[in-house]
Amino acid sequence: MSGNNGNKLMQRISYACGTFGHDIFYMMVSTYFIMFITSNLFNTEDQSHNEYMIGIIMTVILVIRVAELFIDPFIGNTIDKTNTRWGRFKPWVIVGGFVAALSLAILFTDLGGLTTSNPLLYLIIFAILYLVMDIFYSAKDVAIWSMVPAMSFDSKEREITATFARIGSVFGAQLVTVMVIPIVLFFSKDANGGVGDANGWLAFALIGGGVSLLGAVILGLGTKEQASALRENKKETTFKEVFSILGKNDQLMWIASNIKPVLILFIPVLAYSIYKVMDKIMLGIMSSYDQVGFYNNAEKIINIPMGIITALGTVMLPRMSNIVANGDKKRVDDYIRISAKLVTLLSSAIAFGLMGVSSVLAPVFFGDEFIACGEIIRLLSVTVFFIAWANVIRTFEMHR
Repeated sequence: MSGNNGNKLMQRISYACGTFGHDIFYMMVSTYFIMFITSNLFNTEDQSHNEYMIGIIMTVILVIRVAELFIDPFIGNTIDKTNTRWGRFKPWVIVGGFVAALSLAILFTDLGGLTTSNPLLYLIIFAILYLVMDIFYSAKDVAIWSMVPAMSFDSKEREITATFARIGSVFGAQLVTVMVIPIVLFFSKDANGGVGDANGWLAFALIGGGVSLLGAVILGLGTKEQASALRENKKETTFKEVFSILGKNDQLMWIASNIKPVLILFIPVLAYSIYKVMDKIMLGIMSSYDQVGFYNNAEKIINIPMGIITALGTVMLPRMSNIVANGDKKRVDDYIRISAKLVTLLSSAIAFGLMGVSSVLAPVFFGDEFIACGEIIRLLSVTVFFIAWANVIRTFEMHR
């Protein structure tokens, strides 16, 4: 019995390692690759040309991301038809992780100077590489989050495994946020106003991609897909039938029929996302690029302990789903009160702790040239309370 429990624990940890690396890669692609493009990729003396090329790159990325919405169903259908001795999903997790990491590492370069010597050829190769990276990353994403039902027939075990996975993904996203600037600056020959140079960003891409791939390998070695006749394909789904199935999807139909409450939940998330992007853009317009760097680095320090509170919401989410499904309103209210008290206690300790050590922490973490971050950390510490409470409210409102 103890051996069986040990195997279960090892499988949960291995799966969490996979999601940990997966979210590191996601943050690299969604946030820091854009930072690299805008700060290091185009550095000619013609600023208008630089801005023009950045605009084209952003357009290419946008078009590919929109096209991904139509590509994903075919990726899922292809994965569903996969049948190997290693399972249906694990090959896609490992192969997808390898190809995506390799493609992204190449994208974190100027392709041997093509950005200046032959911009048109660079754009063509960039579009192909980004498309390849996006397809294989999407394949890994679909496969990794589809594995839980294949790993166990026990609903409780699946719930625990999914919780481990979410905790791993949260800490992966938080870690890359904290480590990106130290890694980039450590490997850079030129600090470049706090954003590093091409050498630093390439090192970051190699390290982040390597950690992501290592997580995928650990997942592949430490998990086992369970064979089940219920999951065997009796009939292969054609690509034409994929869209027909999407049109009959009950979850999509529910969203369409409940568009008002969905929008009510969506609008605050959209507003927060816009704020997270626009605050730095507005600061850059009203002040200097150095000030944006101070603010951005101070915000990273704030995000380090916030991972603890985010993890609380991640752990509570599947538990609340189960309680709400059972209709136990009293326990829902009890959990809300307990979570509110715990979050208030944690956020108070985090906020006042950061206020107390901010002036020492900033130069130790970033270097003496970033001592100005200390005062910004002290001011941003107040936001910890609001972020923490928003996390609790969002988690529980989703189930009311």
